[in-house]
Amino acid sequence: MSAGWRARLAAWLLFFTAALLPLIAQADRPEFTEFDVARSEDGLQLTFSVYFELPHGVEDALIKGVPLYFVAEAEVFRDRWYWRDKLINKVTRVWRVAYQPLTRKYRVTFGGLNQSFETLADALSAVRRVSGWKLAEPGQIEEGSRHYVEMSYRLDTTLLPRPMQIGIGGQPEWTLLVEKVQRFN
Repeated sequence: MSAGWRARLAAWLLFFTAALLPLIAQADRPEFTEFDVARSEDGLQLTFSVYFELPHGVEDALIKGVPLYFVAEAEVFRDRWYWRDKLINKVTRVWRVAYQPLTRKYRVTFGGLNQSFETLADALSAVRRVSGWKLAEPGQIEEGSRHYVEMSYRLDTTLLPRPMQIGIGGQPEWTLLVEKVQRFN
């Protein structure tokens, strides 16, 4: 093979690698696959679904007995033209996912409720989707005003055991964060 062909082949490989690398990187990012804010007679409710895959290092830590904490935070704001937007309500949900080596099951804890799952995929599906989460009471949402919801979903490393927090500082595989803002009337 001549030097000219090698140079062209190298250029094409570099081009395709540069073109495909952003697509591969986007596949690993968490994203909302469903996000719906609905007003009802019970108040303001949020239904969402998040897609993500646990990186190998995070999954390995889970198997070795380190519990993972997933946190969803939602804030409801009312638009104001004369000052900063008014915070109507802030709600938070925390899920704890732990592996039980004796039973070889995954346990998801939410509030005071525990549920066991046979596989990690089943356990993660329980923390990826929320339906009918009440964000505000009906009287908190003013008719005729513009409102919006700021939502974040993350793997909270501040709730991990202290020695783990020191060891994972700056490692991108432990950064799982997705945010969204949705307006409603």
